[in-house]
Amino acid sequence: MDYCFRSLTRLSVSTIVLVILLSSLSFTCTEAYDALDPNGNITIKWDIISWTPDGYVAVVTMYNFQQYRHISPPGWTLGWTWAKKEVIWSMMGSQTTEQGDCSKYKSAQPHCCKKTPTVVDLLPGTPYNQQIANCCKGGVINSWAQDPNNYASSFQVSVGAAGTTNKTVKPPKNFTLLAPGPGYTCGPAVVGKPTKFITPDGRRVTQAMMTWNVTCTYSQFLAQKTPTCCVSLSSFYNETIVPCPTCTCGCQNNITHPGSCVDAHSPYLASVVNGPGKNTLTPLVQCTKHMCPIRVHWHVKLNYKEYWRVKVTITNFNYRMNYSQWNLVVQHPNFDNLTQIFSFNYKPLTPYSSINDTAMLWGVKFYNDFLNQAGPLGNVQSELLFRKDKSTFTFEKGWAFPRRIYFNGDNCVMPPPDAYPYLPNASSRLRFSLFTIMSTCLAVFFVFV
Repeated sequence: MDYCFRSLTRLSVSTIVLVILLSSLSFTCTEAYDALDPNGNITIKWDIISWTPDGYVAVVTMYNFQQYRHISPPGWTLGWTWAKKEVIWSMMGSQTTEQGDCSKYKSAQPHCCKKTPTVVDLLPGTPYNQQIANCCKGGVINSWAQDPNNYASSFQVSVGAAGTTNKTVKPPKNFTLLAPGPGYTCGPAVVGKPTKFITPDGRRVTQAMMTWNVTCTYSQFLAQKTPTCCVSLSSFYNETIVPCPTCTCGCQNNITHPGSCVDAHSPYLASVVNGPGKNTLTPLVQCTKHMCPIRVHWHVKLNYKEYWRVKVTITNFNYRMNYSQWNLVVQHPNFDNLTQIFSFNYKPLTPYSSINDTAMLWGVKFYNDFLNQAGPLGNVQSELLFRKDKSTFTFEKGWAFPRRIYFNGDNCVMPPPDAYPYLPNASSRLRFSLFTIMSTCLAVFFVFV
């Protein structure tokens, strides 16, 4: 019996360990899934538009089908591995970062001979004879919902030492996309329906010889080890201001790691900000308890008979980053009754058509669409007016605060629910008042006795 019990115990422990391992693996695999944008991805179309004596000419286009996640400066970097011994003879609208070893070509020199080329977009102002449509934006691609006219980036590439028919040509493999840092995982190239192109006059339609599609999905888990933003809360009915959780994005550690943050009142602030590393993507943040580059503050401001008002403030604590074309995604059940929004643009996001509880907010062009680096001008704010739904509206149990917030597509860390500003209880106020009256009466009695 004792042997059976020990065997059963070992089996139970092994089963528990196996379940935990499988659970952790499943969580890792689902990190790329975004419940608020379940179909969001970047799709790369590789369209062969003509054949050449030793290869082909292709137009490569990246479409950002993500609702609110865009590619910010310094822009995208695309890489792949050639399936055979292909070379790039020439490019328009982009360039490779390295030429590689082209010594075996004695006359004409290819643009790139590397087995694994790395391609970047050209900058605005590139001569017209080096441009094609949708190129030369410095690698910046806006999100599909925020700017549907600028959600694509294209370049043209002439490939040699490749096949010259649909049967002999092979697609590149092992695609990588930095936008501008890590975070995207790209699948294999898949043969798709040939893309059709409309001529500028709109009177003729041409078709690609062959089209390959590559889908890249984003994972915040892969993009950075720590969060990039946090949320603080306050309300008119409670004096408590709930700050971002301590050490949300890191902890102050200037003793063992000098320069991990900067004191806003330091006399050497300018020299530190403009010192070594100012052109890197590494954040240089203001010293705070949360150490996040971005903080979003949600303040329940006013309560009316049929409406209630919220003030939203976004503060930049990063001295090395200005956020152009920023956006905020907020989930709250009362967005189905949003009446008015001041100084922000608004678009409802309804990934599940029957539920309208998610809003995308972004700045008004030339007014507040640019979030300055940390400092006096490093914030933007707006107010939202909601109509009350009597069947659901309440200030109790933190209902007035958002369920989740994203800044530029990254999920911000919320305070724990038990820390939310609570609605004062009427009975507690009554008990407090009775206690105060009794204490006052006793004090007066002892003074005069």
